[in-house]
Amino acid sequence: MSDQEQHEPMADEESAPTRKRPKPGERRLQILQTLAAMLEQPGAERVTTAGLAAKIGVSEAALYRHFASKAQMFEGLIDFVDQSTMGLIRQVTDRESAGPQQAGRIVALLFQFAEKNPGMSRVMIGDALVLEHERLQERINLLFDKIEAQLRQSLKTSDSAAPTADAQVAASVLVAFMQGRLQRFARTGFKRLPSEHLQAALARML
Repeated sequence: MSDQEQHEPMADEESAPTRKRPKPGERRLQILQTLAAMLEQPGAERVTTAGLAAKIGVSEAALYRHFASKAQMFEGLIDFVDQSTMGLIRQVTDRESAGPQQAGRIVALLFQFAEKNPGMSRVMIGDALVLEHERLQERINLLFDKIEAQLRQSLKTSDSAAPTADAQVAASVLVAFMQGRLQRFARTGFKRLPSEHLQAALARML
């Protein structure tokens, strides 16, 4: 199975309508999938629990039977982003030796993940978290700290346990580049892909 196939987008699958009451775990997943789908709408306003409930066809009270708050719903999306991105990074580090090629592959796969999950790109840049609980943005900051730490390790130019100063600078530049590309992706209504001219851009940075 390819990297791309292993991380399918969090999108509702088309299926025949049913009156069967979903199990608790299924309803939680449906809530997160619907929230992600709402974030994929270009120019989407701040998602409200009323809008989310209406989209699913349930009451707001029904949402709170599965999540204590809207912040907890966003935490579910952040968990998905964190697990997916760290999984992709592990795939790269398990298969390829450290070096610029490994770092470039990590950037490429994370962009691929964002392109397959447009709503998640809004979570990754914090756009979807504006006016939400500050701990959500802190978790995203931590995610990018972890990505940058791995890029520093990938770009080490010696056998020393500590990355060199050059590796630290290069990793910082790559993370800033990623965040900028993801912001442009979201703010152009997902029209300007993060991976646009990626190899040429990476060649100038690595």
